[in-house]
Amino acid sequence: MQQKINVESEFWKHKSLQEMNDAEWEALCDGCGKCCYRKFIEGRGKRKKLYYTRIACNLLDLKSGRCGDYANRFKLERDCTKLTKKNLPDFGWLPATCAYRLLYEGKPLFDWHPLISNDERSVERAGMLIENGIHEEDVIDWFEFVIDEDHKTG
Repeated sequence: MQQKINVESEFWKHKSLQEMNDAEWEALCDGCGKCCYRKFIEGRGKRKKLYYTRIACNLLDLKSGRCGDYANRFKLERDCTKLTKKNLPDFGWLPATCAYRLLYEGKPLFDWHPLISNDERSVERAGMLIENGIHEEDVIDWFEFVIDEDHKTG
């Protein structure tokens, strides 16, 4: 589980993503866990469609939205991808509520973001966790678990 990190108050308002230090970058994560749910792409070109699912990485704690072994996630899950300042533009699939995506697009954080609410459980209270998640190891047919991209946008 990630630890609470001490960072300058409202750093995201006066620093660009590129200017943020590692602690600030990590603090942007609201802990919704949506990036840890599987997605798949069907078709190509203009017919390309991205699907979101309720299928979670096996490390994700479905109740808290947090990684069960954050420090070792890249060793334990071959599909786990590290979001960095350099590769952020490649992560267009991030949910519309994601702080990294919001700031990249020049938008403000939602009021329920823990950096604003000062409440680690505000994401859960705002209903931002994916309901009825299931771990990948328990899934046979992925199509049974497709959800709307904007099922919860804040």
